[in-house]
Amino acid sequence: MARRKKIYEGKAKILYEGPEPGTIVQYFKDDATAFNAEKKDVIEGKGVLNNRLSEYFMVGLNGIGVPTHFIKRLNMREQLVRACEIIPLEIIVRNYAAGSLSKRLGIEEGTALPRPIVEYCYKDDKLGDPLVTEEHIGAFGWASQQDMDDIVALALRVNDYMSGLMYGVGIRLVDFKIEVGRVYDGDYQRLIVADEISPDSCRLWDIETGQKLDKDVFRHDLGSLADAYTEVARRLGVMPKQATHMAKPKLIN
Repeated sequence: MARRKKIYEGKAKILYEGPEPGTIVQYFKDDATAFNAEKKDVIEGKGVLNNRLSEYFMVGLNGIGVPTHFIKRLNMREQLVRACEIIPLEIIVRNYAAGSLSKRLGIEEGTALPRPIVEYCYKDDKLGDPLVTEEHIGAFGWASQQDMDDIVALALRVNDYMSGLMYGVGIRLVDFKIEVGRVYDGDYQRLIVADEISPDSCRLWDIETGQKLDKDVFRHDLGSLADAYTEVARRLGVMPKQATHMAKPKLIN
């Protein structure tokens, strides 16, 4: 079998050239990082869980007409996605105060926000992904005003879908981040949800107990990250209801 050409390696994924033009193979690693990669570890099985969970969310979004880059899952750690031009922004949607928002504004964690708040960070690890405004985005040409209108609409639709889905299994969607890419059909451009949606990119709290089921478990040493992600997968039906974390999780198709 011919060696695949690596395009990019990030903190949680490796991208390879896809089998057809305009496609990419996205490989999910077991690496866990926090605080801009100052804290690192390898959590066996994490990549498998995130691959399967991201597939679940992306398929659901595609099903309600929210376009994503997802094409299909290839195996336990890889999925085939559509190549796109990534806009250099992280789009964050917040439903409850937590993390940096609580620190910046002095709002107690868990406080319900009056409405979903959309924030933007410039994607640059060396700078720590700084918070930016629409003024910065327009001035530096990262996205047009029409792009921004479309990005906000996409982000809020993802929020509606994910909030309802999680609420149905007893989980509060506190906040999440997505990336958005451009695809072109001739002269026509459209925006799609790219990268991944997983517990790595969401804050997920149990509605009854407040237990954290996301990467904050790793950030703040609150227990087993693999067990937390497995619980999310179990509640969503991605894993059998009786399942507990195993070194090599057996996921259902």
